[in-house]
Amino acid sequence: MGSVPVEILRAVDAIDLPDLDWAARAASRQARLTMPPGSLGRLLELGRQLASLQHTDRPIGEPALVAVFAADHGVAASGVSAYPSEVTGQMVANYLNGGAAVNVLARRAGATVRVVDLGVASLPQELAGHEKLESHPIAAGTRNFLLEPAMTRDQAYQAVLVGIRLAEQWVRRDQFRVVALGEMGIGNTTASSALLAALTRSPVDRVVGRGTGLDDEGYLRKCRVIDESLALHGRQIADIWDLLARLGGFEILGLAGLALGAARHRALIVLDGLISTVAGLIAVRLCPSIQPFLVASHVSPEPGHRIALAELGITPLLDLGLRLGEGSGAVLALPIIASAADLLRDMATFDSAGISGPA
Repeated sequence: MGSVPVEILRAVDAIDLPDLDWAARAASRQARLTMPPGSLGRLLELGRQLASLQHTDRPIGEPALVAVFAADHGVAASGVSAYPSEVTGQMVANYLNGGAAVNVLARRAGATVRVVDLGVASLPQELAGHEKLESHPIAAGTRNFLLEPAMTRDQAYQAVLVGIRLAEQWVRRDQFRVVALGEMGIGNTTASSALLAALTRSPVDRVVGRGTGLDDEGYLRKCRVIDESLALHGRQIADIWDLLARLGGFEILGLAGLALGAARHRALIVLDGLISTVAGLIAVRLCPSIQPFLVASHVSPEPGHRIALAELGITPLLDLGLRLGEGSGAVLALPIIASAADLLRDMATFDSAGISGPA
């Protein structure tokens, strides 16, 4: 059993809790803004959260990055998705060409999209060496965890390390202050549901949804695959890393690493749907101190999503019936987050505007 790499341990140790003194200063400033107390609701809470992360009562909510991590899953061979695995690589091409929903929404929000290959099995030939693709493949997809562990322990470490290292580039070097987590991988709702059931000890039928649109037969097969996989691996799991290796996906663990690295540099982390929320939960299990860095953009119809959000103790900003993934819901939350910062930073106070405050 290999030891956790020092680079991961150092990244975790470097994460400090947000500074609540700055949240208190932000609350004091909010009490003087030209509005009835508390009248901007969750926007005020977001403003205080940003203030505590950025150590200022004049926070900023941009620039924002949407990181789409892609990888394939061996468990897809067990018939758990309505789509073939080839779609993962085809969608990567779509992201790079700017044609996916996340691209359209990111353009509207003024956010940057970056795409990472962590293990796409069938990458279109024209994407080899693509200048806009961050290529860090660990393997050509995971193995089928219905039959064997999805990956080795060292591969699990490697996936998390990719995320941590990319955070060094994107947050420390490029100065993105808000990082939204997106993903693509046929079969990844199965992997994330299996991880969620194991992490929370929830019954499988409570966490499993229809993913990309499974019919009744496909849904029952997906539940059966996860039940049998948990039975196969459950009693052999030695620790959190063993669990991640047995049931995880490269892109899920990569996003957990990105969350750790982003928190290390005090960026706000925006969760999307079920898969990225499970990645956030994994990051919290590896380092509980990052929980205050997380924002839930929305809640999806996937039943496990509500369970994951409840486990994290965070309330989503939106409920629009979204279940696409790829960071699409997280992007919709970015203007709300930026607005919360703008209000705290730029809104006039009663004194500065010459307006009488409450009696």
